[in-house]
Amino acid sequence: MRNKKAITSLVAIFALLLFAAGCSGSDDESSASGSDDAKTIKFMHLWPEGSSKDHYEIVNEIIASFEEENPDVKVDLEVLSNEQYKDKLKVLSSSDQLPDVGMTWPAGFLEPYVDGNMFTPLNDILEDGLQDQFVSGTTEAYQVDGKTYGLPLELNIATVFYNKKIFEENNVEAPKTYEELKNVISTLKDNGVAPIALGNKDRWTGSLWYMYLADRIGGADVLNSAIDRSGSFEDPALTEAAAKVQELVDMGAFIKGFNGLADQEAKSMFMNGQAAMYLIATWDLPNYTTNEDVPQEFRDSVGYFNFPTVGGNGDMTSFVGGPGVGLFVSEDSEVKEEAKAFVKYFAEQWGEKSVTQAGVIPATKVNSEEVELPDLYLDVLNDLNSASNITLFADVQMSPDVAQVHLDQIQALFGGEVSPEEFTKKHEEALASEE
Repeated sequence: MRNKKAITSLVAIFALLLFAAGCSGSDDESSASGSDDAKTIKFMHLWPEGSSKDHYEIVNEIIASFEEENPDVKVDLEVLSNEQYKDKLKVLSSSDQLPDVGMTWPAGFLEPYVDGNMFTPLNDILEDGLQDQFVSGTTEAYQVDGKTYGLPLELNIATVFYNKKIFEENNVEAPKTYEELKNVISTLKDNGVAPIALGNKDRWTGSLWYMYLADRIGGADVLNSAIDRSGSFEDPALTEAAAKVQELVDMGAFIKGFNGLADQEAKSMFMNGQAAMYLIATWDLPNYTTNEDVPQEFRDSVGYFNFPTVGGNGDMTSFVGGPGVGLFVSEDSEVKEEAKAFVKYFAEQWGEKSVTQAGVIPATKVNSEEVELPDLYLDVLNDLNSASNITLFADVQMSPDVAQVHLDQIQALFGGEVSPEEFTKKHEEALASEE
């Protein structure tokens, strides 16, 4: 199976290479600069001004500064919403009319375009020093057969957010071990507090819990190996992780009705103080820091802790997560070299801007001492300093058919409809059927 490996490289953030950036904007259709015979890069992205104002403005700043430094090149910009973007990308790919530069997701989303020879490899610009600017492991999610076809822009890791006020009122502390987590859950339940907000109707939310338990019991490679077929999903550690899920369910760790609740509903319960903990990725950080629509009292009460150890091979410096969207260059682009120069420049510029202006954790390295950020952001960045691993979300690693099996089985596992052994067997059968 090609490119089904999770991100397991060592993660080390040492410094951010800062670059000068212009501050003038460009309009959302094109940015005119240079001479009449300037080469034109067609760039399509998915951050409209209406729904993603900060991202939109950063893109325009980067385009303006790139054109200023490259007067013989202009960038024609097309901006679509997320779903419109995906639909148009499919249409354009079917007629061999992809933009010179666009956005892609990693792993399963990327592969059909690579198989169709639509994206060009970017190894040459990565080998020219750019690779060192990325958090180690993030570019691997965009690799097929050792070639990298996208430059990641965002990085998300999942952590357990918790209500410090509720913890203090119930005289409990952030747990570092599974036994401590169970003690926290029991204490909160005894005091009439819902321990954990979970909306498992969406299923990927429950997958986060399962993945972390698998990581902590079997180590960073056990789940990855099962998916890329160098191992088996019936590994004892993966079965034990499933059993631990059901142990948490049986002790009432999650809010009532969790298997029928959407993630948004669970999020609301956590943010309304109706549950003490909530496992989610760092794309939620603005809600707990800079979002003025969220009461300051609540934002001040939110902290987070890394998923506890569970007495196995894993440790608290390993994360579940992965990069979000990244930039591709079309294989058929008539301005391929200019397009490669643009995506290199964009990735270099994006890092600090995305953190300070949009609250994004970028895939490029950030020196947290040189940026002004809320403490919660700084804590996340500093934790990444010592991170030993990032394992890509399981359903992203898998093919669409296997991902469907995984998500269905996650809900069945949390609902007590399958045993841990049946859960792992179903996965193994689905994965083996594609070998």
